[in-house]
Amino acid sequence: MNAEKPLRSGDLARLTGVSPDTIRHYERMGILPILPRTSAGYRIYDRAMIDRVQMVRRAMQLGFTLSELSEILSVRDSGGVPCHRVLSLTEEKLHSLESQIEELQRTRLHMRQFIRQWRKKLMQTKPGSKAMLLHSLAEISAVAGSTNDFKRRKRR
Repeated sequence: MNAEKPLRSGDLARLTGVSPDTIRHYERMGILPILPRTSAGYRIYDRAMIDRVQMVRRAMQLGFTLSELSEILSVRDSGGVPCHRVLSLTEEKLHSLESQIEELQRTRLHMRQFIRQWRKKLMQTKPGSKAMLLHSLAEISAVAGSTNDFKRRKRR
């Protein structure tokens, strides 16, 4: 394919690893410009749109939403400078990610405790009898819930 040749939406989709439906969705969201159609009914994109779609995909991996990207790109396309907004959103996403990691680490700790307790319980349970392992989660979560509520109140 010639490097200067304009792209149809299907070409843009193929070159960026997204579906043609995704290209249409990006148009509706304002991520890509809605271009007039050719007489044959095709939208023709500049090759710079390859970089734009790839940037959007990478930004989404960082947690940006299409709505946020639409807002940022709209500001940029109209000559504005959304850099501070981009930095602020990225900082928020990092904070959220760090909170999620902390929660996952707590969950991992609890799961390890459950596994130790449940192994002991299974060793003490007669073969063929119910150990009620999952049932014990209701008792544990009630205690854990009150502990978490206490921690939240204490931070305020």
